[in-house]
Amino acid sequence: MEARWRSSAKPVQAPKTTKTVSFEEVSGKASSSEALPLSLHLTNAVFFSLFFSVVYFLLSRWREKIRTSTPLHLVNLSEIVAIFAFIASFVYLLGFFGIDFVQSLILRPSTDLWNSEDEEENEALLRKEDARKIPCGQALDCSVTSAPIISAQKVVDEKPVKLTTEEDEEIIKAIVAGTTPSYSLESKLGDCKRAASIRREALGRITGKSLSGLPLDGFDYESILGQCCEMPIGYVQIPVGIAGPLLLNGKEYSVPMATTEGCLVASTNRGCKAIHLSGGASSVLLKDGMTRAPVVRFGTAKRAVDLKFYLEDPENFETLAVVFNRSSRFARLQGIKCVIAGKNLYLRFTCGTGDAMGMNMVSKGVQNVLDFLQTDFPDMDVIGISGNLCSDKKPAAVNWIEGRGKSVVCEAIIKGDVVRKVLKTSVESLVELNMLKNLTGSAMAGALGGFNAHASNIVSAVYIATGQDPAQNIESSHCITMMEAVNEGNDLHISVTMPSIEVIDSVTVRLSNYISK
Repeated sequence: MEARWRSSAKPVQAPKTTKTVSFEEVSGKASSSEALPLSLHLTNAVFFSLFFSVVYFLLSRWREKIRTSTPLHLVNLSEIVAIFAFIASFVYLLGFFGIDFVQSLILRPSTDLWNSEDEEENEALLRKEDARKIPCGQALDCSVTSAPIISAQKVVDEKPVKLTTEEDEEIIKAIVAGTTPSYSLESKLGDCKRAASIRREALGRITGKSLSGLPLDGFDYESILGQCCEMPIGYVQIPVGIAGPLLLNGKEYSVPMATTEGCLVASTNRGCKAIHLSGGASSVLLKDGMTRAPVVRFGTAKRAVDLKFYLEDPENFETLAVVFNRSSRFARLQGIKCVIAGKNLYLRFTCGTGDAMGMNMVSKGVQNVLDFLQTDFPDMDVIGISGNLCSDKKPAAVNWIEGRGKSVVCEAIIKGDVVRKVLKTSVESLVELNMLKNLTGSAMAGALGGFNAHASNIVSAVYIATGQDPAQNIESSHCITMMEAVNEGNDLHISVTMPSIEVIDSVTVRLSNYISK
């Protein structure tokens, strides 16, 4: 360990013999190894050898005493010397290397800190550094540099927003004053990244809160303009894990999952492994249809019933389908179900939407039909394009029973030895647990489509990773899990039925083609 000396323009005077040597002087002017009569490596080798030698000697002696039934507290001169040697070597190794390790941690990241002429300024800077309130990862800097030390908090605060022009400052002041709307920055500036930076700075001044913990750089703000997020000020990072391969319908898939929940990916991956080792799973698409249900009102209940009979008449369906399908070249009307509540009528349209999740095209088709019906039912008052009978992003029995989006059933037979070796349990225990927890326990709780262990966790993680709407996890995670012992009780038949999975097919198909083998 080479000595570290503090440079100074002032002449260095020899210390007085009565002066107390501080830790700063020891760490700054001389290495602790200079006090040793031998070199550092040789001293370390001696004490290492001594330590392990006496440990081996003492263990051998004590084993011999145990074998001969000799009391351990009876020791001879050689054993006493060995005990003292063990204590001395242990104290040296612990003390010397402990101090050396602490010195390396303290001195390495801040060597230039000791170059200041004013020690009081150094101490003040150290206190300021210790008081910073930022994530430890942002404060960590393992590089060795001779550049002046800059507070990590200052770097985090200044990096996202680079106000280099007076024009930016004027825009920020206008936003703070309320004369310029924040939502118009992208169209006025023509630079989405600059607009996000200015909006971020203005928000910080308005609220008096720091946004240093929210990342800004490294994101393509042009891609979200007019698409999925308005008035951005940064982005959130979510780790993405991979579970699989999942053997489904004879094809292997790797399942991406974006989550911050520990063990979720691991448990899903264990299930994929059990399915793969047992020959894979199979799935069947039962139904595919997105819904939208407007609510209309009449002056009397009889008029509402008249419209109900008209819509449910098979002879009128073809005409209504032609009107509905004008909204998109993919939209195809499948059916209309009506529910009466007094003089109010709820119309639940079901429509095929191709690769899209289809909420917009269904809404446009419904609007086309309502405009068409206005001719024969001029007294119809449209209260809302959605009357919640759809039902979107809310737990509802209609989705659990009728389905919405993709209705799917999936099954697999897990071999008994796989249940024992991979899942670490037995077929009998799983069947009993599923009955008492997923089925009976959920029924006792009055669950609505929640007859499963944690389908919601997996659905949400996959939705976020693949660009789906995570809010639709509510009805998309409706799931009932069934388990049964088969093959004379040796194997486990497991199935899940999910009647309301709302996904954008195009995203899923492209991702599956990319990650499938």
